[in-house]
Amino acid sequence: MRFRLIEDHRDVWPVRVMCDALSVSPSGFYAWRSQPESLRKIANRELLVDIRRVHAQHRGRYGAPRIHAELRAEGQTVCRKRVERVMRQHGIRAHAPRRYRVCTTDSKHSLPVAANLLDRNFIADRPNQIWLADITYIPTAEGWLYLAVILDLFTRKVVGWAMRDHLRRIQAVVATP
Repeated sequence: MRFRLIEDHRDVWPVRVMCDALSVSPSGFYAWRSQPESLRKIANRELLVDIRRVHAQHRGRYGAPRIHAELRAEGQTVCRKRVERVMRQHGIRAHAPRRYRVCTTDSKHSLPVAANLLDRNFIADRPNQIWLADITYIPTAEGWLYLAVILDLFTRKVVGWAMRDHLRRIQAVVATP
């Protein structure tokens, strides 16, 4: 730890001054510096390359458990704790995607607003007296799907429906029988 500090600050202070301040010998520092890199450090550096590859391959979404499983599936013998440690030491973390929220209402417009004909009175005396309509947004891997449904309030049955990959005014009309 002391030798690492000296190594990191060699360009700021002389080695002898730092060795005296940290109570270590300059010869000990130079002997430490000339040692070959350990096999574990070399293996960790190679593991880091693989971790970064898998992490990038999955757009930063995989954390240590999934990266560990992926490396094991590739045939590498590595412990999950070691993957966690290497990731932590190099600041590699999984990033959860932010949930995309669909904004379905744009109240800041000058268009006319339809009157509320039901006024929260959801009681029908006979079939086909009151129809209710709704549009649902369905996220898929290929994009959004839009489902328009029309219900009969009295029978609670679907009168018509339509599903499209776009949201246009005509969709609600297509949903009627």
